Amino acid sequence: QVQLVESGGGLVQAGGSLRLSCAASGRIFNSYGMGWFRQAPGKEREFVAGISWRAGSTVYADSLKGRFTISRDNAKNTVYLQMNSLKPEDTALYYCAAGGSYYGSRSSEYEYWGRGTQVTVSS
Repeated sequence: QVQLVESGGGLVQAGGSLRLSCAASGRIFNSYGMGWFRQAPGKEREFVAGISWRAGSTVYADSLKGRFTISRDNAKNTVYLQMNSLKPEDTALYYCAAGGSYYGSRSSEYEYWGRGTQVTVSS
């Protein structure tokens, strides 16, 4: 089992930045690929970014490249999502997920999920 707890969400003005954190506990964290997803009210959950267990590879949703950066610190059992130039359409509940060796966009491939942290971007 892997337990995931997200933090760092909040209310920010358009153009601002936030850094989300996802703290993991349980099984060996650094053997898991990790991903960030988000879900806005009335919309389906969508992939944001993923990172391999050695942090050598990352993947992003095309629409978010250049604004969002995923990283991880295996010594701290934590994965991060740096979000810059935030827009009102980035408002959503942001989840992190652990995916075994997988770190891509298919949510069904992830085994463990956190409960999410709310990000609200005001215009």
